[in-house]
Amino acid sequence: MPKRKRTADDFDSPWKEALQEYLAAFLAFFFADIFADIDWARGYYSLDKEFQQIVRHAQVGKRLADKLFKVWLNDGGETWLLIHVEIQGDAEEKFSERMFDYNSAIRKLYNQEVVSLAVLCDEHLDWRPTNFSYGRWGCRMELTFRAAKLLDYAARLADLEANTNPFAAVVRAHIQALATRDDPATRRTGKLEIVKALYRGNFTKEDVRRLFGLIDWIMTLPEDLEEAFRIDVYHFEEEHNVAYMSSIERHGFKKGREEGREEGREEGREKGLLEAVAVLLNDKFGRSARPLLKKVGALTDPRDLHKFLRFLNKASGIDEVRAYLD
Repeated sequence: MPKRKRTADDFDSPWKEALQEYLAAFLAFFFADIFADIDWARGYYSLDKEFQQIVRHAQVGKRLADKLFKVWLNDGGETWLLIHVEIQGDAEEKFSERMFDYNSAIRKLYNQEVVSLAVLCDEHLDWRPTNFSYGRWGCRMELTFRAAKLLDYAARLADLEANTNPFAAVVRAHIQALATRDDPATRRTGKLEIVKALYRGNFTKEDVRRLFGLIDWIMTLPEDLEEAFRIDVYHFEEEHNVAYMSSIERHGFKKGREEGREEGREEGREKGLLEAVAVLLNDKFGRSARPLLKKVGALTDPRDLHKFLRFLNKASGIDEVRAYLD
């Protein structure tokens, strides 16, 4: 079967996948105050099909993954809001206007509050849109949205490596992919270092597998260097006596994910509780809390997970959390 044709830096699919799998981690990394205000115990819904109805006929520039989620707030009420996440791949004159149009269309469709967020993945350091407005004769319409700039993290690669948030690995991979666009040999080296950091980072086996696939997507290599990279990963696993990735996964992870996630993947699916627990544990207690995830995984009843998440929000020390789970 022929391989999927991709551009040299096809970031659309991995960013969309990363947002779907790690919404809580995404918000904790880029917009921590929003993460803190969401009731993750109620999960969240991806509304991709509804969003595509809005943008189907829109004229858009070079962009990456657009996502729309429904989440609930943790203020105890029934209030909910929609978070529109746009990943922008290049500086674009009408980007702010499109953010306004999407926000307005979503507001009209759902008659609910909409929060618009953007991640700017372009290579223009000074391009930082956050506002669109128009008006005349005392009448004015305006949207202010929040944007995170990936280039701001380019000088903080060591911090990204030490960060236990899964999205730190995605950001690190994207930045290095941009920096090595014309230097595949250096990209191979950087890609291997990022993958090694996953194994050392006390991530769960499933997180390593997921993040490996996302990084493999982002930091694409020529065929000969890709084969050498797979051998590098094999030797690293042998040396450290770990086997998170099978030879099949190392060889064709991207294709398998595409075929396995096409149908019925997103509509009406609640997610986020276990992910939110993992993110909150990492944010509050760092890597020392990672071993506790196995015990958290034993809480199979959603009511027990809900109760634990409420406790975790108030917990002040790691020993207190260990005692709760024992």
